[in-house]
Amino acid sequence: MATTYFSLGGEDSTQRFFSKTKFPVSFPGLPTIIPHRLRRKFRSTKSRIRARQSPTSTITHLQTSLNPQETIRSLRTHQWSAWDAQYIFLAILGIFSLSVIQSPGPFMKTLIASALLLSLLVPLTRQFTLPFLPIAGWLVFFYACKFVAGEYRPPIWVRVLPALENILYGANLSNILSAHKSTFFDVVAWIPYGLTHFGAPFVCSGLMFLFGPPGTTPTFARAFGYMNITGVMIQLLFPCSPPWYENKYGLAPADYSMPGSPAGLAAIDKLLGVDLYTSTFTASPVVFGAFPSLHSGCATIEVLFMSHTFPKLRPLFTVYLLWLWWSTMYLSHHYAVDLVAGSIISAIAYFIAKSRFLPRLQAGKMFRWDYEYIECGEAKADYAYGSTGIELDEENYPVIGGDSDEWTLASSSGRSNSSRSPSAGMRSPVLGDDSWEGETLASNGESSMGKS
Repeated sequence: MATTYFSLGGEDSTQRFFSKTKFPVSFPGLPTIIPHRLRRKFRSTKSRIRARQSPTSTITHLQTSLNPQETIRSLRTHQWSAWDAQYIFLAILGIFSLSVIQSPGPFMKTLIASALLLSLLVPLTRQFTLPFLPIAGWLVFFYACKFVAGEYRPPIWVRVLPALENILYGANLSNILSAHKSTFFDVVAWIPYGLTHFGAPFVCSGLMFLFGPPGTTPTFARAFGYMNITGVMIQLLFPCSPPWYENKYGLAPADYSMPGSPAGLAAIDKLLGVDLYTSTFTASPVVFGAFPSLHSGCATIEVLFMSHTFPKLRPLFTVYLLWLWWSTMYLSHHYAVDLVAGSIISAIAYFIAKSRFLPRLQAGKMFRWDYEYIECGEAKADYAYGSTGIELDEENYPVIGGDSDEWTLASSSGRSNSSRSPSAGMRSPVLGDDSWEGETLASNGESSMGKS
């Protein structure tokens, strides 16, 4: 290994400065494989993104540390509040689900739980795992319903939903819409119900991450997860038969030994020559989970959050929601009352998130890297700081920045990561990220990024 020197020259040529260490052997790097034009385009894009970022703001910063001690230090400095009870709830839900699940066995369940805890301990992974916890809790809980014995479940309501359908709408809308079948309508109904329903959460999360204010995607993830958990709980405690049951068995009493049915999706399996939806819906963990419709709930909460991020496209998102509503009734999977109930649950989850945690859009901002500060929750009083329009906190300090959007609903930096300049009387964000404060629902209340 060779070391080179250089001097300042002049009379005192003994003052030497070390230059970069050079290795005698050079290794070819991966960038040499990539064409020069693509490398230049990537560097240009990267420079534009960096140019948008303020040197004093880290709201777009993502964790890259692998040191678990940083997480422990964050826990020690975290100011606990009532919102942190959500983690106790998720822990209880997870323990219950893993205790009920019979397959996979204890070894695999222990391995999964250990991997989850480890991902929460490492800062790099915890920024994604923490907002994903409600979704993970929903998926595990939904799967666990399959193993809850019938003797511990309430009786199945067969007549309630058809009666409500006739009382509220004067007819069974599902039977009316599914009366005339055709291959064309089968495919049109299959697209939102059997395809986009499963991929839309990932697409929406990616778009909101790129084009929404920092913190929008974690807020969406939590609201999406808790909405689905609420829906599965209602389905477990208030089991109701769907339209396909009425078409197949009439109003005869149902029991938990009956298998599920793909209903209208069986035509898609026949058309494609596969056994996908038939086997999936037949072995559904919640066969009698018609009320509320989680297809409607997922579509509604996606439409609400996407309309918040892209308000000009709200009519397009509304058309998609109506399209999915039609498809669920055409395929005989839900009554109209189920769809309304699912949308109501989603609307409640959305407006709770919007009123307290959801970052607000700012005029002229297109990408997440354009934001130098964010404001969370509903706008109230119009406090302006000079001519800038920057919001003031409870002590009349302007909210100018914050920490990374990591894994939080409101993605804030908390007081432990803020420093106040005695000369300017202003809070200035710092680059450190050692506080648990910015990772919880409660962080919004004392955030350096805005108080609703």
